[in-house]
Amino acid sequence: MSLINLLDYGSVLIFAITGALVASRAQLDLVGFAFIASLTALGGGTIRDLLLDRNPIFWIDNPTYLAVAGAAALAVFFSAHLLESRYRTLIWLDSFALAIAVAAGAAVAIGQDQSAVIVILMGMITGCMGGLMRDVVVGQVPLILKQGELYATAAFAGAAAAATGRHFGLDPLLSLSACALISWILRAGSLALGWHLPVYKSTPPKV
Repeated sequence: MSLINLLDYGSVLIFAITGALVASRAQLDLVGFAFIASLTALGGGTIRDLLLDRNPIFWIDNPTYLAVAGAAALAVFFSAHLLESRYRTLIWLDSFALAIAVAAGAAVAIGQDQSAVIVILMGMITGCMGGLMRDVVVGQVPLILKQGELYATAAFAGAAAAATGRHFGLDPLLSLSACALISWILRAGSLALGWHLPVYKSTPPKV
């Protein structure tokens, strides 16, 4: 199994769990769980593959990814009530999924010998779009848009690390490990320590 496959499987599994947790908070049925879990798990990678003209799309080429998402949805459907705080579990699992998915997106772009800009964009799209679609579909404020939190910024920094590592000829495993680690540290710091970017504050108009 290639490194890209491993990263895709990891991000699919963890993002599927977050999608199912969101479904549990919305009190959906089992079909709703499976839909939201699959949308979350496969959405970012699907957009990545479409933009890169990667044919066939990763989960069509290997439907096992669908099975992983479905299994995660089923497991959460029967166990979500055991969690003390589903939201806290959700946001921390999402931070891990973000880090792995950013590395997966960057790895695919690097594998196609894309430019640094495309490597960064594909990392961000793979990491952010599944969660964005998840939250929009269930009517929540997307985590990526939470005021002041580091999310897209974390994805950008991680993907930029992967692109930089490729530029300097570092081992791909080292570059992608740095990518995932930087993305997760920034996201975790935002959640645990309140790291954030400056937020725009309007001022009264001058007379």
